[in-house]
Amino acid sequence: MATRILVTGGAGFIGSHYVRSLLKARDDVSVTVLDKLTYAGNRANLGPVRGERRFRFVRGDICDPDVVDALVREADQVVHFAAESHVDRSIYDADRFLRTNILGTQVLLEAALRHELERFVHISTDEVYGSLERGSWSEAEPVRPNSPYAASKASSDLIALSYHATHGLDVRVTRCCNNYGPYQFPEKVIPLFVTNLLTGRKAPLYGDGSNVREWLHTDDHVRAVELVRTRGAAGEIYNIGSDTELTNRELTAVLLEGCGAGWDMVEMVADRPGHDLRYSVDWAKARTQLGYSPRRDFAAGIAETIEWYRRNRDWWEPLKRAA
Repeated sequence: MATRILVTGGAGFIGSHYVRSLLKARDDVSVTVLDKLTYAGNRANLGPVRGERRFRFVRGDICDPDVVDALVREADQVVHFAAESHVDRSIYDADRFLRTNILGTQVLLEAALRHELERFVHISTDEVYGSLERGSWSEAEPVRPNSPYAASKASSDLIALSYHATHGLDVRVTRCCNNYGPYQFPEKVIPLFVTNLLTGRKAPLYGDGSNVREWLHTDDHVRAVELVRTRGAAGEIYNIGSDTELTNRELTAVLLEGCGAGWDMVEMVADRPGHDLRYSVDWAKARTQLGYSPRRDFAAGIAETIEWYRRNRDWWEPLKRAA
């Protein structure tokens, strides 16, 4: 019998990639996607699996106990991607982030406990660790979030892990570095810069561009999530990294070259409040315990991503106009 997996946030950038990849790679699972279809959720992201008999889509809110209870009752496992995820929005609209990321996670966990769910994979972020000048955070480091977004994710991590410690629920947490790839909503830095440049608009670079991020293709991220789901251990946290670190200025140079633009197409803008200098995760645990390592070369992956946005203007232009 197929394992029934409920994927929350499955119409978003990473969640939809996971759903498409999972249904393509495995014939022993069925997938139900629960997504509220806020500004970043898009049913078009699930177009390639729309006719798949092992797939269904439900529009709903993870904060709605009745909707969640009905879907969790029918599931064996949950992979929880649903979240408000843009740091800039969290600075000016924190309420929505606290409600979705904290309360929504707790609603899911209560339902999982009530229906004795086999497994709950909670997708988080490296931003919960806060900023560091050198070295890399291991899973043993305490969380030190600096933005409302990161604080809401750190809170949801701790709540999820508490359901394992208190109730014995099989909870597994992933903390991943920055992702890139197709279908990413055009407010995030890579699609924002690329789509601006492709339409003759300038790319807005925060501060002096010295902030450092670690970049991972979504192909590698969703493969890591599946390793955690199938090979991970209850109550454990797994960092998912790449060792591909770039300053924002270095990333901008790559995107300019890929779009055939020069530095005259960059606008230096005031830095955002509380902008963390650098994130970096130590992912040795995922490598040694799960056999994870990134496979996508950054130079090739970013070139393919730029080309995807160049060829799929009909996907992102309506989103950019609406935003």
